[in-house]
Amino acid sequence: MSNRTFTMLKPDAVGNNYIGPILAKMNEAGFRIVAMKYTRLTPERAGEFYSVHKERPFYKDLVNYMSSGPIVAAILEKDNAVEDFRKLIGATDPAKAEKGTIRNLFAKSIEANAVHGSDSDENAAIEGNFFFSAFERF
Repeated sequence: MSNRTFTMLKPDAVGNNYIGPILAKMNEAGFRIVAMKYTRLTPERAGEFYSVHKERPFYKDLVNYMSSGPIVAAILEKDNAVEDFRKLIGATDPAKAEKGTIRNLFAKSIEANAVHGSDSDENAAIEGNFFFSAFERF
């Protein structure tokens, strides 16, 4: 079990000025930000990041959405980071997300669901390395 996870605040959350409130929820839940980057994905980079979904019908829309505006990528640290962060963000569908979770509070729809959270320790490492070099991480 790792004590780090990866997250990305998506274009809808950034565009709605939710960066501060979402980061505050993370801090309140005991997560420490190890690395953070405000950036914008090109369609090519978004396609690379979501390549696992390449054969899915929503892939093209997902790539277009994720390259539509700036995002905030971050590596977070806490004991049991992946599992605890998945609980904090809530269900993919904000209508089904538990009250008080990030998606319940800040997401607009299943597609515009405010935040990405790694689903395993292995994916957290892969996704974190996609955005950050070892030099950038503390």
